[in-house]
Amino acid sequence: QVQLLESGGGSVQAGGSLRLSCSASLYIDGSASVGWFRQAPGKEREGVACIPMHGSPQSIDSVKDRFTISKDNAKNTLYLQMNNLKPEDTAVYYCAARRRGSVGGDSCLLAEYYYWGQGTQVTVSS
Repeated sequence: QVQLLESGGGSVQAGGSLRLSCSASLYIDGSASVGWFRQAPGKEREGVACIPMHGSPQSIDSVKDRFTISKDNAKNTLYLQMNNLKPEDTAVYYCAARRRGSVGGDSCLLAEYYYWGQGTQVTVSS
């Protein structure tokens, strides 16, 4: 059974930093797309940053220059470094792996995924 386990969430003040980790029980090398998603209260889940099977990492405009996605293939671990956090970044963050189908086209942010973690809460206070 494939498992994704997120860690690193917490509460910080605006301007602070957190690094989320996602430990995977499957290979997350170049054979699978991986990504970070978030869902704030009362809002739909949105893609934050992702690494497609082919191509460069993608991220939404609101986190560009603040968030960095990376992965360690040897450790099967995905990371999200979040700097200069803002209250609007408050959400439950989920990691996802292995893209399913072709929804979203070239955007791994809009894609569907087979595997999801249980989520980790990030709370940013002003």
